[in-house]
Amino acid sequence: MPVRIACCAVVVALGLGGCMARRTQLDTALSADAGSLRARIARVALDRVEFGSVSLIPVRFEHSRISGPFEDGGRTLYCVSTHMKGRTFGKAERPKIVVQEDKAAGRLRVIEDDEVCTGHRTEPFPELETLGNPSA
Repeated sequence: MPVRIACCAVVVALGLGGCMARRTQLDTALSADAGSLRARIARVALDRVEFGSVSLIPVRFEHSRISGPFEDGGRTLYCVSTHMKGRTFGKAERPKIVVQEDKAAGRLRVIEDDEVCTGHRTEPFPELETLGNPSA
């Protein structure tokens, strides 16, 4: 029985160690460009579960897109979407979030309102791929 417990402890430690290494890599990559709004939006996206923040399996981001800033009901919004590969072994996931910018407080927060993204022009979002993909 103690062998099973030891094996489980090793598996958990290795899994959590992989998560911690990814977090350090993100922090290091952001320290040089922490003031860029697009880099801050990418960091908010990468901290979300739907963008693989707690995945034990490494994920890769491709074809990341951002739309905004645009105003909707007095709010400044950005929509972020990407193709994320890794967790589903072959099929790409399509995570999407809406980020609201609070200019007075200098904060970004995620809101639950996917419908505001329809009809807005998107552009490539390389910051998400640069910060989210592990270097080769």
